[in-house]
Amino acid sequence: MKDLLGVLRKAGHPGRVLRMADGTRVLVLPHGGRVLGLFPPKSGENFYWTHPALRSAATARAFYASDDWHNSGGDRTWLAPEADLFLPNYPKLDVYFQPRSLDPGQYRVIESAGGFGLENRLSPRFSRLGKAVSLRITKTFGPAANPLRHERGLDLRGIAYAGYTQHTSLELIGASRSTRAQVGLWNLVQMPHRGTLLIPTFSRSEPCHVFSTVGPIAPEDLRVGNRLVSYRMRAKGEQKISLRAASVAGRVGYISGAGDTWSLIVRNFSVNPSGEYVDVPWKDPRWLGFAVQACSVNSHLGAFSELEYHIPAIGHLTGSTRCDDTAQVWAFRGPRAPILRIARLLVAAEALRP
Repeated sequence: MKDLLGVLRKAGHPGRVLRMADGTRVLVLPHGGRVLGLFPPKSGENFYWTHPALRSAATARAFYASDDWHNSGGDRTWLAPEADLFLPNYPKLDVYFQPRSLDPGQYRVIESAGGFGLENRLSPRFSRLGKAVSLRITKTFGPAANPLRHERGLDLRGIAYAGYTQHTSLELIGASRSTRAQVGLWNLVQMPHRGTLLIPTFSRSEPCHVFSTVGPIAPEDLRVGNRLVSYRMRAKGEQKISLRAASVAGRVGYISGAGDTWSLIVRNFSVNPSGEYVDVPWKDPRWLGFAVQACSVNSHLGAFSELEYHIPAIGHLTGSTRCDDTAQVWAFRGPRAPILRIARLLVAAEALRP
């Protein structure tokens, strides 16, 4: 962690560290409004993927000075619908562009007696509406105790734990409170590639294949059961799937590792199928209702796996001009057998069984 903090400082984008009572350390990077690092007590090994450019001050400076998307890594916040905000020529799909007012944005640090928060004010253009919408995103962070700390008969010796709670708010501001647009929060965690994502469901749910740059996802990599979607994220190129709010259970896990060291990252969040989930397949813009997504990336952007979830939209016909979301990240590291047991307790009993 010290090395990463030093690189960021020398590159002109210093990070902030939150230290929790249980020893968890959360590295927040205001540039991009991200949780860039998650570290358990007495360990400098990050649970999250970070961009290779951050390995040295020289490459980090060049990276941040470039016109490229500053995808530092970690846990970031975007906005939906993707078709409106990232496809400026929609319905044409010829240009995909991350709006810089959103990422990295212009996040400012707001100090408080209990710590600090982040705020970004932006006015991105919605391609289908043809107008800009004025918004405010705020983020604060707090502790998340080990959810298994009171379980009897569970030996957690030798297992490192780190966790945090993220509070995210989105608000329409000024004249945009009466906008005809609908917009929703979209939180994404980037993790080391070649792991397996576990998405528990209430019923059998076939994922929507949003896109793939390398052909269909291999059947052995994407398995759909009656109560679990298992996605082994290891392919070259870029692939993305999406699942419906009506079927997902509000908790997703990601297992990766080799040899004696394995990790499990779990995101715990709220799903409200009565809410208006506005992210849509690019070629089927009337198909609303998707809440959980997974994106496997092994391309010029880097090699990482994304765990993504959406929050119901605010704006036109929703009756709301503000939304507030609270979600936890629980991360565990240790030998494979106990990590699998934790995954079966917290995510799905079928986790990685033959």
